[in-house]
Amino acid sequence: MSRSAILQYKVKRVLDTLSSKEGRGTELITLYVPPNRQIHEAMTNLREEYGTASNIKSRTTRKNVQDAIERVMQKLKLFREPPPNGIAIFCGAIPQNGPGSERMEIYVLEPPEPINVYFYRCDNKFHLAPLQEVLREKEVYGVILIDANDATIATLHGKNLTINGEYRSGVGGKHKTGGQSARRFERIREQEIGKYFTRVGSHADEILLNTQGLKGIIIGGPGPTKYDFTEGDHLNYMLKQKVLATVDTSYTGKNGVEEVIAKSSDILQNVRYSEEKKAVQEFLYEIGHDTGLAVYGEDVVRRYLRERVVDTVLLSEKLLRLHVFVKCGQCDYQRDVIILPSSSIKYEQDLASEKCPRCSNQSLGIEVTKDLVDEFIEMAEQANAKLELISSETDEGVMLLKSFGGIAAVLKYKPGL
Repeated sequence: MSRSAILQYKVKRVLDTLSSKEGRGTELITLYVPPNRQIHEAMTNLREEYGTASNIKSRTTRKNVQDAIERVMQKLKLFREPPPNGIAIFCGAIPQNGPGSERMEIYVLEPPEPINVYFYRCDNKFHLAPLQEVLREKEVYGVILIDANDATIATLHGKNLTINGEYRSGVGGKHKTGGQSARRFERIREQEIGKYFTRVGSHADEILLNTQGLKGIIIGGPGPTKYDFTEGDHLNYMLKQKVLATVDTSYTGKNGVEEVIAKSSDILQNVRYSEEKKAVQEFLYEIGHDTGLAVYGEDVVRRYLRERVVDTVLLSEKLLRLHVFVKCGQCDYQRDVIILPSSSIKYEQDLASEKCPRCSNQSLGIEVTKDLVDEFIEMAEQANAKLELISSETDEGVMLLKSFGGIAAVLKYKPGL
């Protein structure tokens, strides 16, 4: 999995968290600063909003809004200029357990792709649409639409369809006269179609071989011509290996391309999931054949990552756990525990009244809290292990989460050898 895909996953996790946050009033600040906007311009805007907030009648709301704006400004001061993809900041007083339990929270995100909008809003929720748009599927698929008269080559990047080329065959219609003339004209026509196929294949090579991140190709068109083209040697062998399906259409040109895409939604979805299924199935193969190369469980996988013998780590995207590190403020006592995010507030409250097992003082506190998936991603990077983030949209993904705790690995070699 690429670093870009990992970054997208991390941002998506934060967005999932932010989408569940709701303020008591219009107290939540959302700020997007694109890469072409100056930081001092955003600071000026925030100072104006701070002054405007002084007119809010509710003392509590006024204080919370101004505190949130101050915190956002403090974060912005850490940047001389926006990061290459811009920056998004979310801040506000979030109720933890009913009225009066508000706690100021702030999240700073660098998008995986550039954001192109400057946006400030004070509301009872965070505005996530600009980042959600950035995170939409960006995989690239090629489409070749062909019949005896016309051919179209297009690429589908996320939801963006680009027509890269349209070509006329120049091939005449079938000759209706009989005898030797008909056979001669038919041979000429076959030669012309062969040249036309070769020309379309050459254009496809130029366009699609240079397309970064090409996941697959779908070939379509009315009639049998598309099958003749697909079965011949007109495409580069590397492109031919990427052909996912051949689809019947009623149209040619752009309308035909859109028809191909509409009919191929299940195919494109299955391509994304097939990569996940393959990764889990390789792990299950090692389990089933008792090779000793498959391990699972947090402690076991963590140990082998530290020993740098892991080839591939498999993590469930639905693994919702926090790794909490506790430290005593009076002595050197430390411990760590895995908890659910939903129980984090109660755990912190209980910790405040708990006595330290070593010095008996009520001085225990949370030193660091880490998302368990993020922690394993970092460990995999440090161990130079491949990483697969597995959704729960397939049977294999559900099995990884339910049967193996959402954390598994395939080792480079059997331990002890």
